[in-house]
Amino acid sequence: MITRMVKYRQRHRQRHRHNQISHLINALSTKSLVIVSVHVLFSVFIVLMDDLDNRAKIALFAFLSAMILWITTKIPAGFVAIGLLVFIVLMKAEEAELLYHSLSEEVVWLMIGSFVIGEAVKQSGLAERFSRFILSRSTNKNSVLFGIASGLLVSAFFIPSTSGRAALSMPIIKQLNKTFSANEQSVLAIIAPVVILMSTSATLIGAGSHLIGIGLLESTAGQSISYFQWLIWGVPFTLVVTLLACIIIKWMLWPKDVSKGIENVRANETVVSNQPMNGKEVKTVALISIMIIGWVTESIHGYDLAFITILGALLFMLPNYGVITWKQGVKSVSWNLILFVAAATALGKVLVDTGVVSWMEKEMFSVLHLFVNAPEWLLVLIILIVAVTSHLYITSHTTRAVVFIPSLLLFSETIGINPSTVVFLSLIGMNYCITVPVSSKALLLFYEEGEISYDAKHLVKISVILMPLYILTMIIFYYSYWQWTGMSL
Repeated sequence: MITRMVKYRQRHRQRHRHNQISHLINALSTKSLVIVSVHVLFSVFIVLMDDLDNRAKIALFAFLSAMILWITTKIPAGFVAIGLLVFIVLMKAEEAELLYHSLSEEVVWLMIGSFVIGEAVKQSGLAERFSRFILSRSTNKNSVLFGIASGLLVSAFFIPSTSGRAALSMPIIKQLNKTFSANEQSVLAIIAPVVILMSTSATLIGAGSHLIGIGLLESTAGQSISYFQWLIWGVPFTLVVTLLACIIIKWMLWPKDVSKGIENVRANETVVSNQPMNGKEVKTVALISIMIIGWVTESIHGYDLAFITILGALLFMLPNYGVITWKQGVKSVSWNLILFVAAATALGKVLVDTGVVSWMEKEMFSVLHLFVNAPEWLLVLIILIVAVTSHLYITSHTTRAVVFIPSLLLFSETIGINPSTVVFLSLIGMNYCITVPVSSKALLLFYEEGEISYDAKHLVKISVILMPLYILTMIIFYYSYWQWTGMSL
């Protein structure tokens, strides 16, 4: 009798254990199993690498894990980034200061200032005025999109900071929430930063990486590209790729079952947009103008973009004389996004500090030297592929220029091609950075912002089509317009 009871209990325990395992397997979706499997494969692949030490292997695994989780899951992006920073510290790949110092990154303060300025533009009424101006001259939603894109494109010629342009555009995009549905707003949250990034190639001052690249070209090869030469080469290309990007985004993401019209708004918007500016609007325009001058003259006074932005934010919050109060300014900051940006930037920095980027650079350029006697079209294609894909593993635009331009200049000298052409093609290629939010401050500013945001999966979806088109457009321009205007390898 006792033996039968013991056997019964054993069978019961086994069934219970089996049911628990079955329940666990059923709870795990196919998607979760795929994510776990990919992590395991990455782990095995990275462990088998002989050229990287343990610190570099841990940093590389953490970065790849972050990319997968950001794109494929709904886990808060900030939680993923901070969690993987903690993982790196726990695995002794970095000291705990990595986490603390992440909040001292320039991009963090740049974005804090940008949120405050955006709130001031909104509270002053300037954002509403600009949005009403666009609506008053639009007959449908397509023309509204064209107006927004045109305004952002033109801003590249006098606002040299992509973050600054993103900050000024955000309150305008938010102001259009009465005209566009939630799904349409999420598309606007992608179109705005993408147009800002595409338009970066128009001018020499469009990105700090341009100035770094030209400086390295002058010091290494004794050549340069003038402001006007850049305009001749950059503006037509920028117009084409910006138009391509807008068409692709609208085709892939724009809701198909919505009305294209804008009912009962044009007459009212025209009246409001033609009214004279109030005191706060005049003050806001004046302060923004001063900030733009500060951004443009950075090389003269020596203060970086983040400092100028924070200084402008303080002026906007000046007691009795500012546009908004201190409480309004602080409340406007998306601290969830700030923490994500700080942690994500630190993850990218770890790749540089642990030698992962140097290893990638070494491996890549050891392969490039095999193409010394390659035909011109193949050299152009290789340079473009290296430059355009660099945003996938080096998140900072400036760092991409610092890391790759010297190596590409050395490559150009080794095989005897024109260094000016190599630098221009490389810098234009590096301006493509829309696959993941962490690759651009402008994308980050709209990512998980709250009122307007987009899904990281949509960026990947767009980039699958837009990235090869971007490379193809550069090749077509090189063999047509750019060569006709004096560019050659």
